[in-house]
Amino acid sequence: ESLYFALWLGVLAAYLVLSAQFNSFVHPIAVLLALPFSITGAFFALFITDSSINLYSLIGLILLMGIAKKNSILLVEFANESRKRGQSVFDALVEAAQVRFRPILMTSLTAIAAAVPPALALGPGAESRIPMAIAVIGGLTISTLFTLFVTPCAYSLLSRFERIRPEEEEERAAKVYDE
Repeated sequence: ESLYFALWLGVLAAYLVLSAQFNSFVHPIAVLLALPFSITGAFFALFITDSSINLYSLIGLILLMGIAKKNSILLVEFANESRKRGQSVFDALVEAAQVRFRPILMTSLTAIAAAVPPALALGPGAESRIPMAIAVIGGLTISTLFTLFVTPCAYSLLSRFERIRPEEEEERAAKVYDE
């Protein structure tokens, strides 16, 4: 029960830190939308392999949520930088997805590859770590696939609600006028 509290407290802390990083209350929502997919993937993998939800699988879930969140941050941060250069939301998201695809894929594949030996129960005492590894493998597989689609869609929908500061509006208008 205290691990669930730590999980929710971590999500709240992540939202607050991301709000400060992005200087927005809207963009962290697009980042954190990847978390339900990672949790769903982890529980689905645990269900398919008939593994239990125990302390190790919940620790794997916390690890998994950190990696899934990092993948979304890569997309959102790059899109924000592209928009600062004057690109539209759609063009910034397309460029972010193209440029950040390989780093996202490599991070996820590396974590999945690192979880394969514990999932196969290789080494002494590895049987207790099987649920953690399965949760990481299943969650990262699902969240990586969905992060590449859900995060840009959520970003484009939520970008309508962001507040644009007057000086940024003047800069964007000047760039459009110069072109």
